[in-house]
Amino acid sequence: MSDRASGDDPVMTEGVAVNVEVEPEFRPEESAPEEERYVFSYTVTVHNASRHSIQLMARHWTITQGSGKVQDVRGKGVVGQQPVIAPGQHFRYTSRAILDGPVGVMQGEYTCVDTATQRPFEVPIAPFRLAGPNQVH
Repeated sequence: MSDRASGDDPVMTEGVAVNVEVEPEFRPEESAPEEERYVFSYTVTVHNASRHSIQLMARHWTITQGSGKVQDVRGKGVVGQQPVIAPGQHFRYTSRAILDGPVGVMQGEYTCVDTATQRPFEVPIAPFRLAGPNQVH
């Protein structure tokens, strides 16, 4: 596992090729360690390497904190959108996670639809590490 999830090779699902890259960042100015509040942003780039447009319909994240606490987050789209991503294009957004300790791991999947066939498919998001400064975990 690395500090970032990288989809260098597109994931082929139902004949659709999509890759996902995630870049996490600790946000010290928003964090309050004395209150067990550690804020991380993560920037996600979804690349559509398919011949058809896709639409990102839903997300599912599993956040495992260093304490062992696990949180599942599900919802429609991302950052209030259900973007359509054309062939060869990408969609990028930034969101955040708040942990009760300085380390954690996130992973998940997106539910997408091939707009040509209206067939849904899942795109896995590889685990990536959330770590505050001076954390080796």
